Amino acid sequence: MRSPRLAALELKRFGRGKLPRAALVALLLLPLLYGALYLWSFWDPYGRLDRIPVALVNDDKGATVDGEKIAAGDEITRKLLDSKSFEWHEVSASEARKGVEDGKYYLSLTMPGDFSSRIASSPGENPETGALQVRTNDANNYIVGQISRTVFSEVRRAASTNASRTFYDKIFISFSDIHGKTVKAAQGADELKDGVGKAKKGSEDLANGLKDAKTGSGDLASGVAKLHGGAGTLKTGAQQVADGTQLLADKVNGAADGVRPYLKDNGKSIGDTAKLVADSSQAVRHNLALLVKAAPTAATRAQEASADLTALHKERCVTDPEPDQRVCGPLQRADLAAADAAKVAVDVNTLIAGENSDLKKLDGKLADLHQRATDLARHAPRLDEDLKNAVAKVNALNRGAKDVAAGAGKLYGGLATAQTGAADLDTGVGKLKNGATSLDGGLFKLKDGSTELAGGLHDGAGKIPDYDEQGRDKRAEAMAEPVRLASEALHAAPNYGTGFAPYFIPLSLWVGAMVGYMLIQPMNRRALAAGASAWRIALAGWVPVAAVGVAQVGILMAVLHWRLGLQMDRAAGTIGFLVLVTGCFAAIVQWLNARFGAAGRILVLAVLMLQLTSAGGTYPVQTSPGFFNAIHPYLPMSYIVDGLRRLITGGGLGPVWQGCAVLVAFTLGALALTAVAARRKQVWTMDRLHPELSL
Repeated sequence: MRSPRLAALELKRFGRGKLPRAALVALLLLPLLYGALYLWSFWDPYGRLDRIPVALVNDDKGATVDGEKIAAGDEITRKLLDSKSFEWHEVSASEARKGVEDGKYYLSLTMPGDFSSRIASSPGENPETGALQVRTNDANNYIVGQISRTVFSEVRRAASTNASRTFYDKIFISFSDIHGKTVKAAQGADELKDGVGKAKKGSEDLANGLKDAKTGSGDLASGVAKLHGGAGTLKTGAQQVADGTQLLADKVNGAADGVRPYLKDNGKSIGDTAKLVADSSQAVRHNLALLVKAAPTAATRAQEASADLTALHKERCVTDPEPDQRVCGPLQRADLAAADAAKVAVDVNTLIAGENSDLKKLDGKLADLHQRATDLARHAPRLDEDLKNAVAKVNALNRGAKDVAAGAGKLYGGLATAQTGAADLDTGVGKLKNGATSLDGGLFKLKDGSTELAGGLHDGAGKIPDYDEQGRDKRAEAMAEPVRLASEALHAAPNYGTGFAPYFIPLSLWVGAMVGYMLIQPMNRRALAAGASAWRIALAGWVPVAAVGVAQVGILMAVLHWRLGLQMDRAAGTIGFLVLVTGCFAAIVQWLNARFGAAGRILVLAVLMLQLTSAGGTYPVQTSPGFFNAIHPYLPMSYIVDGLRRLITGGGLGPVWQGCAVLVAFTLGALALTAVAARRKQVWTMDRLHPELSL
């Protein structure tokens, strides 16, 4: 009897009663229970997160920055309630803590009282980070905690981006403020440069004027010194003359009666003395003339210097609308000093002018003294004859000499004061000249520095950015989130169920094949008893379960597509591939049962577990321990999962063709091994008659 006929006879057994028919229906629907129910429960969990109760605690008290109220907690709370990301319950902190502990809430999100103040502190001196507090309880559900971390990382990123945008916006506003201030500073530097230029010109004029004033004050001091020296000589000479005439008068008056013999005997001495008096009076007259001549000239020069400084001070500091106080201060002091010097010179000249009548009288008396002394010297040899006249003239000479000595003393004292004032004036003007020279040099450096400062500020203002509101918003947004994840999903699965379908579908088909060989014998007993060929026996046991598997594939995929909405990129290819899958699984399960008997059923479960754990159906196999990575390439489900992913969600067909080859190889190999087991079964042994284990 051929294998198809044997397979048909095996299936006909399920039509002989209600219970076999029910068993066949259960066999057909069993993969549907595994595949459809599992996928239905996992179909779109992220789309139903709004059913997960989560506690939301907003303890944020807000903050005020630059007069603006900030309530970051209220803003985040409003956005979370609008987002429907979870089933939010706004409660107190104690209620949230108790609810998470009791399982009423899966987790809680808390915004502390200083949340806004910490966010607002970022531009300040002591910036702090705001902390969103998440409390989970893995005893409630571990996966929810993992999902919450993903959701809350987005919340944290959004809050951080918003705070960063505020911070960077203030930075860009500060840039604009700095730019404006720098422009004003550059304009001020330009004005400073112009002012320093004017000050430089004024200091140069001041230095030149003080140089002329120093020359005039030096000349004045020198002239007054000469006058003082001449007055000293005049005083000394006048006193000597007065002493001589007094001595002469005393002698003449004391010895008038007996003087004639004396005069007769001393006529020559008297003549010489008279000649000395005549020469001394002539010298005094000459020095007095020098004093009178020099005093007006010195006063005139001092007044001219004072007038020049007064005019310069008026031009630079009074009439100028933008006087430079650094120049005006020294210039005013120079003006006052020159005025004092002029006053001293004028006082000296006034003294001489005020005593002009006395000086003229003194000069006249000196001339008279000179004339009389000359006459006396000329007439000395005849004094004895002119004794009477001589005595009278000597007394007159003595009186004139005393008057001259007194006048010379007064003149000497006045010129001493004038000399001191002229020396002080010359010293002060010298200091002012040196200070003006230093000021001129400093202002020269200041002018260069102010020019460089103005240029640097203009360059700096050009380099400092000045953004408008639109530019600030654009740059603040870019800096707050400088890197964005531009994700692109190739052949994206629309939901969680679609992503897990390549894993649960082969699982359900394996279970279908496993249960199928619980109801159908892996090897037809009639064929074994009839001594049929081993290959015919193997095929006769494989075809019924494979045929049932094809029906299971049709029922399962119909429900997944039309009921759950599974969309397949290559629907026909998926069905064809699953036909190979169910045929392969039937061949493997058949061999395990045929070869190992009752123990084979346990091995079927073991092989299923090994395939589920090493196929990479949930997490990449690389994340599993090394043992599962080692067995991954040697089990068919590894290739089935990869092939179904390409057929359902799209992509290259390389893994599909590779999976087909692997499935064909496993199918043929399992059938060959079943044939070997069938050949062995045709020989009865004691172990077959009395098996150690029976299920």
